Amino acid sequence: MSTPKDLRYSEEHEWVKVEGDKVRIGITHFAQSELGDIVFVELPEVGDKMTADEPFGSVESVKTVSELYAPINGTIVEVNDELDDSPEFVNDSPYEKAWMVVVEPADKSEIENLMTAEQYDEMTKED
Repeated sequence: MSTPKDLRYSEEHEWVKVEGDKVRIGITHFAQSELGDIVFVELPEVGDKMTADEPFGSVESVKTVSELYAPINGTIVEVNDELDDSPEFVNDSPYEKAWMVVVEPADKSEIENLMTAEQYDEMTKED
């Protein structure tokens, strides 16, 4: 699967999609493939604050539990509740159905500090 060019990426394998004054966040295809079959997703509540580089939730696979790290600072305005009943969306559709949260950024310029698709591809080749 190719890395979508219209997204930004964190070193912790989260993707960020700018949608007007908000951003949608999920985990990358690379991350879900490393984790294996996802069996549970724990996400924050609407209204919670997220702090860049701090955990905001977790995904549990048959292999391990992995923290989700906030790529930017902001406030959660929407949570993907479908993942409660269908955590396999993370494996099947990491960029479409399996988005985790929608955030109102504290400072939208933080997004510019995240990697482009090309930079992310280069980083994951090294892993």
